[in-house]
Amino acid sequence: MPSSLPCAAIVGRPNVGKSTLFNALVGRRVAIVEATPGVTRDRINATVERGDAAFELIDTGGIGIVDSDGLTAHVARQIQTALELADVVVFVVDSRDGILPDDKAIAVRLREMAKPILLVASKVESARTEGTVGEFGVLGLGPASPVSAIHRRGIPELLDAIVAAFPPGLARPIVPADMKLAIVGRRNVGKSTLVNAIAGEERMIVSEIPGTTRDAVDVRFEKDGKTFIAIDTAGVRKERQIKTSIEFYSLVRARESIARADVVFLMLDVTDDIVEMDKRLGNEIADHVKPCVIVVNKWDLAKGKITTGEYAEYLQKVLHVLDYAPVTFMTAMTGRRVMPTLELAQQLFKQAHQRASTAEVNRALTQAVDARSPRPKGSRIAKFYYGTQVGIAPPTLVLFVNDPALLPAAYRRYLANAMRARLPFPEIPIRIHLRGRTERETARGRES
Repeated sequence: MPSSLPCAAIVGRPNVGKSTLFNALVGRRVAIVEATPGVTRDRINATVERGDAAFELIDTGGIGIVDSDGLTAHVARQIQTALELADVVVFVVDSRDGILPDDKAIAVRLREMAKPILLVASKVESARTEGTVGEFGVLGLGPASPVSAIHRRGIPELLDAIVAAFPPGLARPIVPADMKLAIVGRRNVGKSTLVNAIAGEERMIVSEIPGTTRDAVDVRFEKDGKTFIAIDTAGVRKERQIKTSIEFYSLVRARESIARADVVFLMLDVTDDIVEMDKRLGNEIADHVKPCVIVVNKWDLAKGKITTGEYAEYLQKVLHVLDYAPVTFMTAMTGRRVMPTLELAQQLFKQAHQRASTAEVNRALTQAVDARSPRPKGSRIAKFYYGTQVGIAPPTLVLFVNDPALLPAAYRRYLANAMRARLPFPEIPIRIHLRGRTERETARGRES
């Protein structure tokens, strides 16, 4: 089910500065800001804290935009849904343009709603511009609040006004998310369809047109008494194929989403071969040491062509950097195995926060070294003394050895895999730090 936080929606015609205002109110760059009309398509949302209150803020596409990819009706439906969800509506007009016919039409639409409406005049960068704000009073929505999102002028006052406009008792402290889940993959693999299935509503625009999603969209929802954030990301493509700044920022947002996620879904389309971009995303996930579920979507189209075992074997060969990651097969469009996959993500999250005792770590270390001893380097050989876990998410181990330089990269990879398999986090990546220490220093450390 969706988040229970109160909601404020930003609406207005295209290019009045809605996304710039949204980022200013949130306090970080969430929505892509471009001079090109129609960049925002989905409902982009983020949680905002102001004093003791918290609320969901939604950015929307421009009302009246004609989408270049034929998604006009989809964008309009997202705007309407945002208006229905909103407890407060922030109507943005452009102080430089003055009142346009589209502003008047939107004002008529909003006046029919039995909701608090806050009129905001954007791009008020000077006292001269502020002098024109009074003309927006004819829209019948009260005086316009002058704001310059770029210079943060009027932003604190607008935040206070939004909180004050919520019905009494609705705004309350934020409930931290129990888990953040990033969904990444190439274009048209079904990421937005999966987010909609998880959230239980048409939260994202779904289309056969590649590149429909542009921003990284946080979708907050609740399940079994827990709060989750699913991060839908733009479909990535080879950097040399990126033709616009919009696509570039979409790629950056996808990478940032991996970095801030607790668990990552790497989505694949079973009807397509694994390509270089899938491998690069796998490397990105591995480099950030993130728990990962490899989600093979559209499995209904593979019936009779390949078995799950055969496909898993194929993945081991081409995505070996994620050899620890469990694989699940689903059909997001019908909801098949969507909830079990979410439960699998929760299991990985739990593994990432497990702690192994020092005795368990040393037992696993002994078994791993006995199974495969490091080779001598010249006349010297690596000698392990003991190990201990020093961190979680990811589980981080420190292993004390006489000289880390005696252990080549291949043996370090073996050691990480062997330790992970023997400790209570077999399906997630771990960090291993090797510390040089003499036998005498180790003995003193154990005595102290």
